[in-house]
Amino acid sequence: MLNKKLTTNKLKQILSSKYIRNVGWLGGAELLNRVFRLGTTVTLARMFTPEDYGLMAVIYTLFEFANVFTLRGGIGAKIIQAPEQDVKTICNTSYWLNWILSGSIFIIQCLAASFIADFYGKKQLVLPICVAAITYLMLPLYMVHLAIIERENRLKITALCNAAQSLVNNTITVILALLGMGVWSIVWAMVLTTPLWIIITWRNHDWRPPKSFSLEGWRKIAGFGGNLLGIELLNKIKGNIDYLIVGRFLGVEALGIYYFAFNAGLGISMNVINTFNSALFPYLCEVSDNTNLLRKRFFSSLKKICIVTFPLIILQSSLAPFYVPIIFGQKWTTAIPILVLICLSALPIPIDNAVYHLLNAIGKPRISLYWNLIKTLTFSILALFVVKWGILAVAILVTTFQFFTTPLFSIWAIKYTLKSRE
Repeated sequence: MLNKKLTTNKLKQILSSKYIRNVGWLGGAELLNRVFRLGTTVTLARMFTPEDYGLMAVIYTLFEFANVFTLRGGIGAKIIQAPEQDVKTICNTSYWLNWILSGSIFIIQCLAASFIADFYGKKQLVLPICVAAITYLMLPLYMVHLAIIERENRLKITALCNAAQSLVNNTITVILALLGMGVWSIVWAMVLTTPLWIIITWRNHDWRPPKSFSLEGWRKIAGFGGNLLGIELLNKIKGNIDYLIVGRFLGVEALGIYYFAFNAGLGISMNVINTFNSALFPYLCEVSDNTNLLRKRFFSSLKKICIVTFPLIILQSSLAPFYVPIIFGQKWTTAIPILVLICLSALPIPIDNAVYHLLNAIGKPRISLYWNLIKTLTFSILALFVVKWGILAVAILVTTFQFFTTPLFSIWAIKYTLKSRE
């Protein structure tokens, strides 16, 4: 009886954790997202050719890179991490910085569209790339609101935004894909659903943009965000360089098969991983000045992440040979070995992301920056070398590289950062 009571109390304590509550909200949103996304993925797999998938990969890859330069991650993280007395100034300055950066990225992407289309030999990419850039002009209207909401640990609002956008985005994508609009189905979905973030965040926080232009304290924001920019840019390069290399050297059709394997293989796993990690950073920032609590929260959260994600990743990879031809169609069976490898490459990612948030929470993003620079350069050189053996060889490289590099750095970084604060 005593053991049962202790177990019940322990369970209640775990479930009452702010971190678990936030994960619950985000997890619920991601579950809905996966339900909606499954229908979209199946529809696109049935309606798109490998070439269509390749064109979609180019647009999404470009969008991922451009998003890094908006500094949305770095500026938002600074608002979350900032001392209470500096929050108002940082928010006001961040608003104007967002407009400067997002407006610049919009112009640059439109100007670069023709060069990118020529690089892949696909002129039809020019207009979709320019239209997709409109989303950057909406970011300044909700990014500060979102960061303040996350600073207050009200991640149920973030979950609501994710769920609402996912529902509408996937609905639009499916309808337009069934109408035969090809890559335009994903471009219009991106543009038409971004305003949902503006509406929901404005309704759930009373912060409003400043009326006068000011960049007070911009160096403090740029200094913190600059390190995160470097880290995020290197992560994006490492995460997308294989797409660029495959598309350039093996063609858009090979890129389509490779991208399908990533999209169908990593989609569920990465959504679950990102759910935990979205809640982790503000959770660690709350106790960043208390080493004992920080250590306890970090290892407790990491354990929860691994317990959930590891079995899911292994299950998905083992079932791939069965569900791919049934759900997506026989034309994608050639992608199965790649999909299995890509699934398994996700196993070290939760640890890698958790260490990244730990370093940011204690103000040491520069360590991640240096490590990611080494990792990105090494991976890029290896990818250029192995691509001549085809997309399967590139997938093998992705998996082995993750398993070799992540544990080495993570063990050292955890010991170094926590010990340096004692």
